[in-house]
Amino acid sequence: MLVDRINGAARHVPTWVVYIVCLLPVPLLLYMAQTGGLGREPIKALEHELGEIALQLLLVGLCITPLRRFGGLNLLRFRRAIGLLAFVYVALHLLVWAVLDVQALDRVWADIVKRPYITIGMSAFVLMLPLAATSNNWSVRKLGVRWRKLHTLTYAVALLGALHFVWLAKGVQIEPIIYLTITIGLLLLRMTPKRRRAV
Repeated sequence: MLVDRINGAARHVPTWVVYIVCLLPVPLLLYMAQTGGLGREPIKALEHELGEIALQLLLVGLCITPLRRFGGLNLLRFRRAIGLLAFVYVALHLLVWAVLDVQALDRVWADIVKRPYITIGMSAFVLMLPLAATSNNWSVRKLGVRWRKLHTLTYAVALLGALHFVWLAKGVQIEPIIYLTITIGLLLLRMTPKRRRAV
């Protein structure tokens, strides 16, 4: 079966390959920003691209469990790496906004307080901090069942990230709505019990 072949191939892929492949857009985007490849407002474009990749990685992470439950595709060994990569992209997205775009600490704080879409985005980032800090084997062993409960915060992070994208868009735009719809769909799918096979 195709699923078995994919599972077999995935077992031979080192996790570090996932990190390298998923981080390749960073130097490419920086190069494009420096050479005019991101348009008239390279900082805004860089900020947007980093945030969108972060959201995409969050959705990929949410897909892993349903793919295993309903399709037999086992990519669980990559889930932690994808979650950490999503955090890296969110952190880069935040740094570009704060350091290159806003450029003033008092304005950063003012925007967080006054602009709801930034408040939502920062809330998602804050929730990601304990997830990133505990994405290691020591934390899994130390926290036990509490580790699983803590990492259900991923659902809230993904939803807040999608809402952040929708809210910052000017007017009604299809792309952010598609991301929000996919996010809600994946969250609902995770709550759907797996059907038992007929004997």
